[in-house]
Amino acid sequence: MTSQLFAICFNTSVPSDLARFWSGVLGWELSAGADDDLAVLPPDGAGYRLRFLPGPASKAGQNRAHFDLTSASPQDQRATVARALRLGGKHIDVGQLPEEGHVVLADPDGNEFCVIEAGNNFLAGTGAVGALACDGTQEVGYFWSAALGWPLVWDQDQETAIQSPAGGTKITWGGPPVASKSGANRLHLELALPADADFEAETARLLSLGATRSAAGEKARGRAFLLDPDGNEFTVTHLG
Repeated sequence: MTSQLFAICFNTSVPSDLARFWSGVLGWELSAGADDDLAVLPPDGAGYRLRFLPGPASKAGQNRAHFDLTSASPQDQRATVARALRLGGKHIDVGQLPEEGHVVLADPDGNEFCVIEAGNNFLAGTGAVGALACDGTQEVGYFWSAALGWPLVWDQDQETAIQSPAGGTKITWGGPPVASKSGANRLHLELALPADADFEAETARLLSLGATRSAAGEKARGRAFLLDPDGNEFTVTHLG
């Protein structure tokens, strides 16, 4: 059985602050679980959640992945930006041009995200989080398409994008050049398998697709710490 995208995880020194921020910006429910597990849950109960895990405070350069938030209208875009600023976000400059319609912000822990202008056809119908936009190779796009069973919805000029057959957020990779990586990523994907699935077989499948085991990962029963072909961390968890 193919593992499913369970969560997009943030490693942060301020998990509670960041959880409140993203809950407020997206209008998603804030949930506190066991062991100080903070999550923001999607409104329909389907799809992935956002998880906020204690992690190092240091940040070197731009993240390899960021959210592109959608807008229904110019007024909606302005309202999202205003809400993010009120909750502790800030404007940042990553080299965007004045004539570009998207607004670039950072959350209270410095993680970049964009609020995309209304009328973006590529993100039409995706929901509040239109895309998880990643710095990555064509190879890694192919890997994740096979790993999740999500079809490619864009594959041109070494840029790739995938989307669940059920719709929702797209995951995109911008192609080369890919920025060098220093330390663990602040954002990573968490995959999950139901309790009756063969965890070892699924781990072996992901390794056969091009994943490798992470030397930095803590060994735990029912959880694998892996790297994708671009060296990005991800985990696979056996639920139940």
